[in-house]
Amino acid sequence: MSNIKFIKHASLASAVFTGLFFSSISFATNGYFSHGFGPQSKAMAGTGVALSLDSLAPAVNPAGLLAVGDRKDLGIGYFAPDRGYDVTGGPTGACMNAQQCTFAVGPESLRSDKKFFLIPHFGYSRRLSENSVFGVAVYGNGGMNSRYVGGSATVGVPMGTVPPGISMTLPGTFGAGTAGVDLMQLFIAPTYAFGFGDGASFGISPVIAAQMFEARGLSNFSALSSAPDALTNNGHDNSYGAGLKLGVQMPFSDNFVFGASYQSKIWMSKFDDYAGLFAEDGDFDIPSTATVGVAAKASDALTIAFDVQWIGYGSIKSIANPVLPNFFTSQLGLSNGAGFGWDDMTVYKLGFAYDTSESSTWRFGVSTTEQPVGSDDVLFNIVAPGVVENHFTMGYTAKTSSGNSWSVSAMYAPSVEVSGASPMDPAQNIEISMDQFDLEFSYSF
Repeated sequence: MSNIKFIKHASLASAVFTGLFFSSISFATNGYFSHGFGPQSKAMAGTGVALSLDSLAPAVNPAGLLAVGDRKDLGIGYFAPDRGYDVTGGPTGACMNAQQCTFAVGPESLRSDKKFFLIPHFGYSRRLSENSVFGVAVYGNGGMNSRYVGGSATVGVPMGTVPPGISMTLPGTFGAGTAGVDLMQLFIAPTYAFGFGDGASFGISPVIAAQMFEARGLSNFSALSSAPDALTNNGHDNSYGAGLKLGVQMPFSDNFVFGASYQSKIWMSKFDDYAGLFAEDGDFDIPSTATVGVAAKASDALTIAFDVQWIGYGSIKSIANPVLPNFFTSQLGLSNGAGFGWDDMTVYKLGFAYDTSESSTWRFGVSTTEQPVGSDDVLFNIVAPGVVENHFTMGYTAKTSSGNSWSVSAMYAPSVEVSGASPMDPAQNIEISMDQFDLEFSYSF
C-alpha cells in the first residue's frame, strides 16, 4: 500500500515538474529570483528562513522541513508584470569611421506584450521519525522574460563619405524584428532534515536545476559577437546542473527562533546555442544565496518574521559583466563580453502573521532592496528590466474541518525606472521600467 501511495505522489510530482518546465516561468522578482515560495511565505514578503509554514520550506531553508511534518502542498500562481522602455532623443545615424557607427533604438515607448503567466508549485514532506523528515520541493525562478513587437532601430552605415556615412531605419527594437528573451528555471530539491536537541534542526538539499533560454531579435549585434551563429533566434536551448543548500533553525526560547541557510552556486551546463551571447561561451550558472533571519511570537496571536537575503549576481559573468567598456573591448560570448551589468543584491523582508481564530490567519509583509541595474547598463536590460525594489504583500490561510487548509497571497511591486545614455548612441536616453502583480493559491493536505 505504501508503494502505491508513493507512486501516486510521484505521478503528481511528475505532472507538476512538466508543467513548471514548459511554462514561461516569471515571478515577482528580486532581480530574477522570486520574492518568496508558496503563498504563506509570499504573503509575509518571502520570509521563511526561521519560520517554516509548508512543504515548500526547502526553497528557503531545508532545516525548516522538520517543523512541517507530514504534508503536501499543491498550488498555482498568476503573475502579471508590466515592463517596457522609453527612448528619447533622435538617432544620430552616423559613422565616425568604417568600424564605428551609431546604433539607435526608436525613439519610442514600447511595453512587452507578455502580460501574464501561470506558475504551478508542489511540495511533499513525510516524517521518518520524531526527529527526521524527508521531502521534496519543486519551484522556479524567472523574470528575464520579454517580447517587444514593433519598434524600430536606426543604424549608421559606412557608405559614401565616412564620416558621416548614411543611416538605415529597420523594424524591431534592435532592428531585427520582434525582440526579447525567455528564461525558465526549474528547481527540484529533495531534502532531509533532522533535529539535534532543544528544538534545533539541520537540513540539506541537493538542488537539481534545469534551464531553458531563448533570445530573439538581436542579430544586429552579430558583428560584436565571437560566435554570430550562436547569438540569437536559435529557439529554446536547455541547460542542466546541480548545487547544494544547507540550513539550520535554532530556537533561543519558546517565542524566538533564529534561522540561516546557504545555497552554493549552481553549476550549469552551457547554452551552446547562445555561446555568442553569454560570457564564457554560453555559461549561465545560477548565483549563490545566503539568508539569515528571526521569527518571534509577539503574542498568542501575532508572529513577526524578519529575513535578510543576499544574492550573488556579481559572481556570474554573463549576468554581472557591464555593458561599458566591455561592449567595445571584448566580443559577446568571450569571458569579458558585455553582460547585463547586475550587482549583488541584499533584500530585507519583514512579515506578520495574525491568527484571528484557531482556523484562520491573516498575513502581511513588505520587502525592500536596491535593484541591480546601473544607468550605464540600460541598453541590454531593455530585454531584462528586473528593476523592482519594493514588494507589498498580504494573504490569508484557512483550515478546513477535515484538517486540510488553503492559502491565498497577493503581491504588488510598484514601478521603478532606471535611465541612462545609450552606449551606442549617446545622444539618446533610455529608460527601462517594471511593476508587478502576483496572486497565488495553494491547497495543503
